[in-house]
Amino acid sequence: MSILERYLGETDRKSVSLYSLSNKNGVEVDIMNYGGIVTSVSAPDKNGITGDIVLGFDNFSDYLKEHPYFGAICGRYANRIAKGRFQLDGQTFLLAINNGPNSLHGGEKGFDKVVWDAEANSATNELVLSYFSRDMEEGYPGNVTVRVIYSLTEDNELTIRYFAETDKLTHINLTNHSYFNLSCGKETILDHFVRIHASQYTPLDENSIPTGDILPVKDTPFDFLASRKISENINKVQPGFDNNYVINQEGDEVNPVAELYHAGSGRMLEVFSTEPGVQFYTGNFLDGSLKGKNGIIYDKHWGVCLETQHYPDSPNNKEFPSTILAPGEPYSQTTVYKFGIKY
Repeated sequence: MSILERYLGETDRKSVSLYSLSNKNGVEVDIMNYGGIVTSVSAPDKNGITGDIVLGFDNFSDYLKEHPYFGAICGRYANRIAKGRFQLDGQTFLLAINNGPNSLHGGEKGFDKVVWDAEANSATNELVLSYFSRDMEEGYPGNVTVRVIYSLTEDNELTIRYFAETDKLTHINLTNHSYFNLSCGKETILDHFVRIHASQYTPLDENSIPTGDILPVKDTPFDFLASRKISENINKVQPGFDNNYVINQEGDEVNPVAELYHAGSGRMLEVFSTEPGVQFYTGNFLDGSLKGKNGIIYDKHWGVCLETQHYPDSPNNKEFPSTILAPGEPYSQTTVYKFGIKY
């Protein structure tokens, strides 16, 4: 196990480097301290040929331009908050409106667009990223100290542990926004098989905000309790899947969340998490305007996201699991992405 560091450049007068974590099985994960972005995940297929299974860019400069959160840490609040506002402790807080009528992924400059302090530990194959988010940054109350620890094991598990503390009552919801394509971008993800360990989901209104209902997936196009091709029902859910699923949890431990499988390569991705929900997103808004790695054009459905998190718009829905973080009550969550092969 080892971690290599390569200088990429500067932004916001801060140095940005790329950190490469690898193991004896040929798995390698590259992470920038800009946005905590996972820029590459290289994993072998059933023939032992290694390929990159996440969307992104070849050059650091492209990550500084507008893009759909490729591989980034999203916060303070991942996903959508309706009308960019919430009430907390009798006070109304206003956020940036950057997604239709909603606030999305932390606002105009969320955690995906800041430079994190980085500390690499080759002995444990861990990269520790730290960021101090000031009171009222992007409209959120409280000085919040955040740590995100990426680690790669010899069992081909990329573990992401998130920690946060605040000095004022606030909301927090963190996730990683990697787009996976187990064919290494050679084709869309429509022929990928997906299983999601969720008997329920949260239906959406016309603005992609949960209605507040929690409904069974049975006998709906949203049923992935058994593994099935994404293409099987995607045309019944226009423009594609972009939905929060309620994970079948057993306690507060790390629970199975989802499996992704591509028959052509034999690659399989398993997801585990302590979080109560996962956003299943099929790259509906990729439109061919972005040229990714190796000159590949990222068109519609070219990547799939499995974003472990709390439910969208939880600050405005008291029936959902709370995302309130109070002083003296540290936030923590763990998500594991395990890379494997199915013959």
